[in-house]
Amino acid sequence: MVNNYSAKNLLLMLYVCPLFLAVSCKKDGNALLPPEPSASPGATASPLQTGQVRIGFYEVDSAGVKELQMDVSKIGSKSVDLDMIFDTGSGGLVVDGDGLLPASMISTTGFVFPGDSTVVNDITITSQTAMVEYGNDDNTLSKVFGNLAYASVTIGDSNGNITIKRLPFFIYYKAINAFGKLYPPHEFDVLGVSSEYDITFNNKVFITSPLMYFDPGHGLTRGFRIAALGTSDFSEQGTYVAAVTLGLTAADLSSNGFNMTPIEAAGDDGYVPVVAGTIRYNDQNFSSKLIFDTGTSPYYYIENPAAPNTPALLNANVRISMSTSTGFNYGYTVMATNNLTVVENPLSTGGYASLMSLDFFLNNEYLLDFDNHQLGLKNN
Repeated sequence: MVNNYSAKNLLLMLYVCPLFLAVSCKKDGNALLPPEPSASPGATASPLQTGQVRIGFYEVDSAGVKELQMDVSKIGSKSVDLDMIFDTGSGGLVVDGDGLLPASMISTTGFVFPGDSTVVNDITITSQTAMVEYGNDDNTLSKVFGNLAYASVTIGDSNGNITIKRLPFFIYYKAINAFGKLYPPHEFDVLGVSSEYDITFNNKVFITSPLMYFDPGHGLTRGFRIAALGTSDFSEQGTYVAAVTLGLTAADLSSNGFNMTPIEAAGDDGYVPVVAGTIRYNDQNFSSKLIFDTGTSPYYYIENPAAPNTPALLNANVRISMSTSTGFNYGYTVMATNNLTVVENPLSTGGYASLMSLDFFLNNEYLLDFDNHQLGLKNN
């Protein structure tokens, strides 16, 4: 299934406190760490080393907009077939309640149930609510309304999967665009795998990467790596590629060629995988924070403090070079149909970081270490 939306507008979570209903925007410095991971690999998953599991996503290309869609096949006791956007630019499972709950429980003003919580299909829904904003300006702003929920979740399908026995996630009842129009069911389903905390509720429960709950066992580190994707497997129908390895080895973290960058705690937002770097093009050279985001396509977004106030596309054949503070170098050439790049002035757009699009992942590898709070990048 291909959703017809702008990937940036949907998946770039604004890094400001959302407007909450019965949710604390300011997080306590002693906010709870994730519960002890409790997950088991599916029988069909492919182990690489004891404890490691490889799962995959479907590589989709719809009219030049690439997406990575990872299947969620069970929530609570409810078998489902949900194509979730696999997003390194946000943290947390965000899923529509449509089909998971009886229609009588869902209204445009909230979930309908008595008391502080209820259990349906082994999904616990609490009365704690939130509104999360996605977008980049008043014209693209979308809002998603929902509740804190808990359930076991099976990520992946018969090609390879893991089951997490109890996971906090965000279940929503309504999503609207900037003009108040309702989106269709499941339009905003996201599997955010970043280590950041996108939503924190007032009992110190936060929504973050479901993959953080996978414990690979002794001798391995909690985290994942993504192989370079190439271009040959993207299709309109979606091609399954087992590109995600859960559980990191000592070699991954030291001798397999990844350039490792520590991730600092970003106040109330947890460990947001943002990297300090430098960008160069057209004889301009400036510092920028960098986010490597599988949820952004087909454009790169560069925040240049010397750019005009109106965002503009760079011309074809412009060469972009980037380097991180730890010495990882990356470059690409803007083309007529790929590597499209928008330059924005952060003072006028409010953007705080340059977004490296899904195109980055075609020729480079990515690693996120949950235990040691570091990000790895590797040229293929």
